[in-house]
Amino acid sequence: MSEAALSEIQIPQCERGIGKLILKPDSPDLIAGVRVLPIALWPDDRGYFLEICRFGQGLVDQYPAATTQVSAALTYPGAIKAFHLHKHQTDVWAVVQGMFQVALADLRPASPTFGVKNTFYIGQLRSWQLLIPPGVAHGYKVIGTTPAMLVYLTDRLYNPQDEGRIPYNSEGINYDWELQHK
Repeated sequence: MSEAALSEIQIPQCERGIGKLILKPDSPDLIAGVRVLPIALWPDDRGYFLEICRFGQGLVDQYPAATTQVSAALTYPGAIKAFHLHKHQTDVWAVVQGMFQVALADLRPASPTFGVKNTFYIGQLRSWQLLIPPGVAHGYKVIGTTPAMLVYLTDRLYNPQDEGRIPYNSEGINYDWELQHK
């Protein structure tokens, strides 16, 4: 996203905090358009197998084969990667190693949940897929003592003109990345 396009993003003035903590996939507190599904996990005495997606089904059911991209990111403990957003691209995230504190903020002025923040704790202890629609800022912090791996599927091929970045400590989003002691 160009600097001019990024300057057009309307960032709400949110209260300090983590927003709505999402503890179940069908939570009524989800940002509009965000969807959550459990990841199929098959453990046995040798380890486990994660079924991240089946094309044409689940959260990626509408993803076109010609432009779907599957990528992965390894992030070290305590690192924060936030905030990122897209004008057109939809992401589906699946944590395959470690634990993430995922933060979402709805930056779509016409959305019924404009300005709402969601927090998810997902990964090995909560195997969920997370669909993030365009216009919803997203980021994460690796929690725990080991690196974490995120696999993400996008419905479009990488296009730097479609993405924008907002500092993790944006005063408008006002997300509290500190330990919550809850």
